[in-house]
Amino acid sequence: MNAQRTLRRSISCTGIGLHSGQKVTLSLKPAPADFGIRFRRTDLGGAEIPATVQHLAGIHYATGLASDTSSVETVEHLLAALVSLGIDNVIVELNTPEVPIMDGSAAPFIYLLNEAGVKRLAAPRKYLKVLKAMALSDGDKRIAIYPSDHFKVTYSIAFDHPLLRHQSRTIRINDESFVEEIAPARTFGFLKEVEMLRQRGLTLGGSLENAIVIGDTGVLNNTLRFEDEFVRHKILDVIGDLALLGHQIIGHVVAHRGGHALHTAFASQVAEDTESWALVESPLAPSVIDAPVVIPIKYPTRAGH
Repeated sequence: MNAQRTLRRSISCTGIGLHSGQKVTLSLKPAPADFGIRFRRTDLGGAEIPATVQHLAGIHYATGLASDTSSVETVEHLLAALVSLGIDNVIVELNTPEVPIMDGSAAPFIYLLNEAGVKRLAAPRKYLKVLKAMALSDGDKRIAIYPSDHFKVTYSIAFDHPLLRHQSRTIRINDESFVEEIAPARTFGFLKEVEMLRQRGLTLGGSLENAIVIGDTGVLNNTLRFEDEFVRHKILDVIGDLALLGHQIIGHVVAHRGGHALHTAFASQVAEDTESWALVESPLAPSVIDAPVVIPIKYPTRAGH
């Protein structure tokens, strides 16, 4: 049996919210089987927001969730770390509305999870096994998922900038490959966009310490951790956004020029297309290959605000 997992002990850290600029304390706590991943706002009397597509909220350069009484923002990096390390059940306590950005990557969350340790639970894990291809497009942005015997991501990006005009990478995701090749990749942005975003009340906590800042000719703040760090970070983002399906995926995700809005809209589509996947206790269940059907994008609306 592939058993569900939680943390062995609680662990905490402090940081800054990327968009809010607020100092935040984050605590990760063990949870029972079939609890899932839930965010708990300690500043709002313990209001909980499950990390599922049903609780998607506004997507403003980060992924947000909301319930009737509370919300949480910038969840994607932490979710990517949790799902990639096989943590099925955890309570994520926050005292502000935003997960701390840390260094802009998922590596600090990997450190926290390793320090907390992993505990096996007496319940089987269920995987979301893709049986038929699904796809979604918005102009030249597109994402699809195909049957596979394991979880794999192919991502390509293209920007009108000499440093990252085109990057592409395919990687089979497991705990080892995620920790070594994807988790350290940091969020990035263009210098010319920073002032515009701040005027809109975004990236108030952004700095050269927690993001790659790209000028007209190159990176301003430091050297890259990987030559293709930008596309690796996109892979990190899509793993975190698709974690809102609530199960580890067995399938091949292929995306081009996507972002949080496309990723999360696709997660909602996948959740609704119950004939194209099955929940299985073993990744080795048979797959059925079919041609994808492209559906016009429907972005999630902002809930709870």
